[in-house]
Formats: sequence, C-alpha cells, structure tokens
Amino acid sequence: MVNITHKSSTLRIAIATGILKVSKQETIDAILNRTVPKGDVFEFSRAAGLLACKKTYEVIPDCHPLPIEYTSITHIVNDLAITIRVEVHTVYKTGVEVEAMHGVAVTALTMYDMLKPIDQNIEIVNIKLEDKKGGKTDIKYAYPENLTVAVITCSDSISKGIGIDESGEIIVAHLKKHHLTVGLKKVVEDDFNTIQHTAKQLVQDGFRLILFTGGTGLSERDITPDAIRPLIEREVPGAMEAARSYGQQRTPYAMLSRGITGFIGNSLVITLPGSPRGVEESMHAIFPYILHVFKVKEGEKHN
Repeated sequence: MVNITHKSSTLRIAIATGILKVSKQETIDAILNRTVPKGDVFEFSRAAGLLACKKTYEVIPDCHPLPIEYTSITHIVNDLAITIRVEVHTVYKTGVEVEAMHGVAVTALTMYDMLKPIDQNIEIVNIKLEDKKGGKTDIKYAYPENLTVAVITCSDSISKGIGIDESGEIIVAHLKKHHLTVGLKKVVEDDFNTIQHTAKQLVQDGFRLILFTGGTGLSERDITPDAIRPLIEREVPGAMEAARSYGQQRTPYAMLSRGITGFIGNSLVITLPGSPRGVEESMHAIFPYILHVFKVKEGEKHN
C-alpha cells in the first residue's frame, strides 16, 4: 500500500453512481411492488452496498482500512433503468472514492442476483465517480502566485562549517513540491540579535514567507522563538498547534517544541524545529494549508 503516515486527516467525501438496466416493465413493477421472489430488492441491495463500502480494503489490495463515518445509498428509477448513487464520508488521511464505487458495484450485483430469475437480460453499466471532496481537492486554489521565500537555519555548529544544513534542505524540498522557489537560503548562529536582525532585514527586503529552522527547543541556546516573538504583530497560533498535534501522534517529545508563527508586516514568519525529523513532520502538518493566509491577506486589500 502507499505510505500515508505523513498525511493529515481531513473530511473526505466521494459520490459514485452506476446504472442497472432491466429488459421489461414487469421487472420494474416487481421491484416497486416488492414481489420479487428473493425479497425486497432495494433494501437487500442497500444492505449489501453498505457492507461493501466498509469492507473495500479486504478485497482491493491497495486500499487502506479506514473509518467509514457515513454512507448513503439511493435508487432512482427512470423507465427501465435504475440509477444507484452511493455517497461515503470519512475523516481520514486518504479518500473514499474506491469505497463509493465498490458500494455501487456490489449494490448492482446484489440487484442482478435477485432479479435474474425473473429477467435474463439485465445489464450493469456506467459505474463511475461523480464527485469527491477533501485532501488536495479542497486546497488547489490556495497556492499564491509569485511568493518570495527565505529559509534561515539557526545553528552555531552549522554556521561554523561543522555539519550540513539537512533541515534547511528538507524545507527547500518540501516547498518545491508546492511550486515555491526559495529566493534566499542562509545559516546564522544561535544569537538573539542576529536572528532578530535577520528577520527584520528579510521583511524589509520584501520576503513574504520566511521560515526559520532550529532553536525552538528548551536548551539555553534555543532562542529563536524568543527573538522572533517581540517582532510578531499578528500571531497565527493554530499553525504551530497543528504542527505539535501532528508530531505528538508520532513522538511524545513534540510537545516540547516552542515554535511560533505570525506576521511581521506583510511577511509570514514560521519558526520550525531544528531536527530533520521534526522539521519534516512540521512541514507535512502545515503545508500547503498555511499558504491560504496569503489569499486571506489579498482579500483584505480588496475589502
């Protein structure tokens, strides 16, 4: 199966449809009048479809087991065709498109099995996904254009040439996935005045997104949030709350991170952990969702 451990859970919805065609009006009449020998076609097939949605991962090898929070199955009769509509909801890391289509397929097959003694010419056609929501689908319009980005690593050792800037490179790689180009990447020492001066200069130079990595822990030299906090004019506390919550599900030490996020002028400043694992998890937790703040800011200009 595809690795989805890095993804965040969101509300995901899928709607699928399919059509069962019968060959004579007598079949439709028997269904509506509930005189089919095998029983109530709509109710039996609905029950089978519900089970199919829940059990999809047991028959489709690459599907993940996931919580089905809501399922609706309806039948719409139009002449000699019955449209089956299945809607599935979950709050999870991956979507439910296959679950919805599997529900349609099993609903239709159950109807076929119940009706074949009275109609030998039944067809199942056009099983397809009608709509889906959640995940990337909901954030595709959140990407700002021409966003200037700077990545700053706070580290005494790396600033002295000891070690490599692994965390900074992880940030750059993640930003690239979201079509963002880093205009400036540099390393500074863990010094209060240096960090403050760097942030002020980047804001003055017009960088709209500024990411600091390192110095968000609890050692004496971890002072990045302390240097940045006095400059913040409008905090975005939910960003780091999301990052810590995401990390806490993977390691109990995530609660010790003191990272902050907020605006200095028109520049969004984010302070991330210095460890490669911590910074990678934080990037997964807040990107690309945090980029929506720039659309909100643009909206403020036009109000």
